[in-house]
Amino acid sequence: MKFLTFSGETPAVALKLAQQECGENALVVSTKQVRKKTINTSSLYEVVVAVEEIEEKYVKPKPKPVKKQSEDVLLNISEAAKQISQIAQVTSEGFNITDDEKKPKSKKANEELGDIKEEITKLADKIKLIQEMFWEERAPSRNNLQIPPEFSEIYKLARKSGMGEDHLENIMNLTLEHMPSRMRSNSATIKRYFQVLLRKLIPIRVESTVLKRSKRVMMFVGPTGVGKTTTIAKLAARYSYLQEKRSKVGIITLDTYRIGAVEQLFQYAKMMRLPIEDVVDPNDFNSALNSLNYCDIILIDTVGSSQYDKQKLSKLEKFIRKSDFKIDVNLVLSAGCKLEDLEEIYKNFSFLDLDTLIFTKFDETKAFGTVFSLIYNTDKPVSYFSIGQEVPDDIVVASSDFLVNCILEGFNAKKEKHAKPSK
Repeated sequence: MKFLTFSGETPAVALKLAQQECGENALVVSTKQVRKKTINTSSLYEVVVAVEEIEEKYVKPKPKPVKKQSEDVLLNISEAAKQISQIAQVTSEGFNITDDEKKPKSKKANEELGDIKEEITKLADKIKLIQEMFWEERAPSRNNLQIPPEFSEIYKLARKSGMGEDHLENIMNLTLEHMPSRMRSNSATIKRYFQVLLRKLIPIRVESTVLKRSKRVMMFVGPTGVGKTTTIAKLAARYSYLQEKRSKVGIITLDTYRIGAVEQLFQYAKMMRLPIEDVVDPNDFNSALNSLNYCDIILIDTVGSSQYDKQKLSKLEKFIRKSDFKIDVNLVLSAGCKLEDLEEIYKNFSFLDLDTLIFTKFDETKAFGTVFSLIYNTDKPVSYFSIGQEVPDDIVVASSDFLVNCILEGFNAKKEKHAKPSK
């Protein structure tokens, strides 16, 4: 038996030191105060513990805190990554020898260089995965979903995009369940697989031309300020001037509450030389539609209304119900809205028998996961994305590729304006 003494300002501090050094099985022999607290000095207590000689040999050293261990490992990994980069550079430079030196072993040197580069690429990717292994201690709670470290990069990107937690959990489970194990060793392969899966979960309504002797009547509904009027102007220009097969386009506005909105739409119609009608009463709606009967496409602007304004929403339904034509109802939403707000808006407008969704203001947000989550949750197809304020350029046909790229890569206004999203 061996006796050890530990001291501290309080008995608790002294006892904690004893437990850390000798373990919880050590026996406390005595506790006493050896110095009282004064103005100039603190109190001092001593704890004497007894330890078996055989146990002393196996006393474990005090472990490093987990956070400190993680930091050390990450630091070492970072250093290793730098060394790999240096090795790659030196290796490449090492093979840049003179022509005379290269001639006898040029083929062999190239093969060795290729092998080394391949190994470096594999090693760099492994280091990236090892770094991700330590994300657990920094990551928030994820509803008991166990994310392998190699999947943490795409998980963090999707979560940062604002995607709903339950949707993200379902998609991660699908990915983990169906992705072949041989594809999981490479983070780039994992990301591509995840992108493909996301694309398959986004219903898209493909843009189509109006057939002969047929007519398309499109009504645009949604809350105030989402850009319905501007979207109509963009589509009017697209259908009447920009498409290969031009259509005769007419416009009807039901938004007579805001003078500015009416004037704006009339100005757009005048510049594009398109016929326009304004309607106040639902009983006059059919007359306006019949006056534009020669048009292939009729676009209807409506008053912006809160999703909680039942009176305005009820009036919109009267217009639809009194129409002699089949009306295609498009819900226009801002991509910058919170998911909870988007869901509430959709819920309160859904009684209008919505046909499709249009998302605007792509240039005013960085969180596109909310757009995905609403589409995923409602399974309602999306037809167009408005990506800026310019008329008529800043509107694109919706595509799953476009949205998934925005979610995982971010939105690049200059790049997207010149892109042609696939259908």
